Amino acid sequence: MNALVLDMGAAAGRADVGGKARALADLAAAGFDVPPFFVILPAAFDGASLKPEARDQLAPALAKLPGERFAVRSSGGEEDGSADSHAGQYLSVLDVAREDIAKAAERVAASGRTDSLKAYRASRGLDPEGGAPAVIVQRLVDARVAGVMFTADPLTGRRDRIVVSATAGLGDRLVAGEVDGESYALDRSTAERIDGPTNGVLAPADLAKLADLATRVETARGSPQDIEWAIEGDRLFLLQARPITTALRPAAIPDDAPLIFDNSNIIESYPRLVSPLTYSFARYAYSRIYRVFVGLVGVRPSVVRANASVFDNMLARLDGRVYYNLGNWYRALALLPGFSLNAGWMETMMGVSEPLPPDFMARMGARRGVLGGLADRVRMVGMAWRLARESFRLKRTMRAFYKRLNTALAGADKVATLPLSGLAAEYRRIEAQLLDRWDAPLVNDFLCMVAFGASRRLIESWAGPPGLLLHNDVMIGQGDIVSAEPAQRIRAMGRLAAGDAGLLAALDAADRGRIEAHPTLGPAVAEYLAKFGDRCLEELKLESITLSEDPRPLFASIAAAARSTRSEVARADHADQRLAKLFEGKRVRHFVMRHLMRWTKNRVRDRENLRFERTRVFGRARRVFLAIGKELHASGVIDAPRDIFMLSLDEVLGSIEGFALDTDLRAIAARRKAEMDAFAALPDMPERITATGAAILRPRASPTTALVAANTAVSQQGLGCSAGIATGIARVIADPATTPIALGEILVARHTDPGWIAHFSNAAAIVVERGSLLSHSAIVARELGIPCVVALKGAMTWLKTGDRIEVDGATGLVRKLDG
Repeated sequence: MNALVLDMGAAAGRADVGGKARALADLAAAGFDVPPFFVILPAAFDGASLKPEARDQLAPALAKLPGERFAVRSSGGEEDGSADSHAGQYLSVLDVAREDIAKAAERVAASGRTDSLKAYRASRGLDPEGGAPAVIVQRLVDARVAGVMFTADPLTGRRDRIVVSATAGLGDRLVAGEVDGESYALDRSTAERIDGPTNGVLAPADLAKLADLATRVETARGSPQDIEWAIEGDRLFLLQARPITTALRPAAIPDDAPLIFDNSNIIESYPRLVSPLTYSFARYAYSRIYRVFVGLVGVRPSVVRANASVFDNMLARLDGRVYYNLGNWYRALALLPGFSLNAGWMETMMGVSEPLPPDFMARMGARRGVLGGLADRVRMVGMAWRLARESFRLKRTMRAFYKRLNTALAGADKVATLPLSGLAAEYRRIEAQLLDRWDAPLVNDFLCMVAFGASRRLIESWAGPPGLLLHNDVMIGQGDIVSAEPAQRIRAMGRLAAGDAGLLAALDAADRGRIEAHPTLGPAVAEYLAKFGDRCLEELKLESITLSEDPRPLFASIAAAARSTRSEVARADHADQRLAKLFEGKRVRHFVMRHLMRWTKNRVRDRENLRFERTRVFGRARRVFLAIGKELHASGVIDAPRDIFMLSLDEVLGSIEGFALDTDLRAIAARRKAEMDAFAALPDMPERITATGAAILRPRASPTTALVAANTAVSQQGLGCSAGIATGIARVIADPATTPIALGEILVARHTDPGWIAHFSNAAAIVVERGSLLSHSAIVARELGIPCVVALKGAMTWLKTGDRIEVDGATGLVRKLDG
């Protein structure tokens, strides 16, 4: 008797079982988890009725099949083929009891004789009468979640995306189009979720399994696949696989060139969204300035020119946020003498929170070997000589730099009177006079990093924790650092306003007229704005509103200082006596540390003071660009003066000087504003982003989630940088422009900059996720005499506004007091 019912194993490779059954049998034979099934051949039916001999073979086949509920599905001859999928043309019956299998099989067989199927086949050039299917009887998966998956995107044709649709329970209504389900997009190479709900029916572990299944099925079948699947408990079943029949794009050439972007350091200068004008200006400035730096330490001009693309791309802008392009920072550092011998130390100079991956380092190919090491030692001697020479003449270099700077920035009042061509010429003049001659800040920064690290390691090895505490006090607690001066001036102005109810009311109301008319506070405010008017929240972003434009944050700081009960910080400098006591009886060590600490302290002071000059340069650039924006708006080129920040540096200057490719600046600005709005809606981005190939093709990261340990820990350790212990209520602030802090609360932030001074004045302590001992928050906290802890990973998610916490600014320990 001919076999009319075949088990799963016997169906592999046979044409008469139909396309679906043949594919499932082949996949099961290849090791995929396919629910067990058998196949009733088309020859088993007389019309739409089972032949008696087929019924006789059905019972033993059904007895071997596990489970009590079944799926009865079609398997037409051309069904699930690469040319004609027959999707939706045949009937499937789910949740069928054993006693109803024969009746369900006859219903499925009858669906092969409908007029709609005949019309479909005729339209595809197939025999209208040749659609009689085989019938699959399969154990029904008790699905927690089920759905369909495409191993390439059938809508866009992209082969680097996996598209998943899912619904709770069985997937038949999703397949039939009766429900929409949830949609997910996964990156093909990394399996990371690009789009889709974060708390949907599919957990991250489910998505990882589906991505793996997609890759394996496509490999096994040799083409992109349309897959049906179901998850029972944690077990993923493959229910169907057929070729995607829509046209797809050609497969891209594999590109495994590594990309690493990191913002752990630069986020202090460029937090959150950054405008196109700020980014393009900063990118250009970095390119020019670091060319100067490597030349100062002995890299030949020909080598600098050969690496132009490295210096031109030290920064990246990803979804509106600025990152270091670590690959190019690495390449730039690799040009320095001694890199092959001191690669690890030089990486720390970039200020990133974790080292570069070893495989990335290996691919970049640092020089190794005896000859390479010997050559590097020779070059290091030359670099050491140059740095020694620069250090000896640093005071002269700084005097010349300040003279150039003050000359370049003179005549600020004339900016408002210049036409467009004059404004472009003014920008070019500042660029030529400063960017290519940024020598003093570069040399001092390099010497500062070397001296700070060396002195800190040395005093720790010689004197332990007491030595580190003294190091902090000496380096950070300097009253002559310009970053500390705003706090000093604000405290002094607060004393002028203290007890004066009318003046405090004017400060609270930001009544600029009454404040400026006050006989003592008015001149003090004018002096402050004359020197620090360019300081503001996110002051290195050209689009930021400065204190000169809106002094309300300054007035709030003065009012907070006037009401503060915090005592003045005693600044008696006993550093020499403390150092002598630490090294009592150790004259050589005392001599070495005294001179090294004094020299390092000067470098730290100069570093902060020179960074303030950077603020002045950005302030002048901001005024020039705002003036250009006003003129372009007056000429009808853009819709508003501040639309200038939506343009790139080349677009702005090119529209004036004639080299612009696109002169429809209004359309560019409108498109960029919409893009910025879209970027603002994205979740917070991670500190480090890794990818391969072209940056534009990088997978978008999933929303960041806090580590479980960070959510449940009672205490966490950061880096203490301003001694003292404070207890209070946490105030977690993401945007200081919109979130105030009450007097005595503890400020918790991801990062800070000079524009946070109003919040510092009210805070009982400061806790910051990012930063180092030389961060602005550390310096100002010591000036104000409040505890400060920086580099506390995950502080913004671990702590919540309202938590009662204790901050130890000496040890860096932060504790939740409510458990």
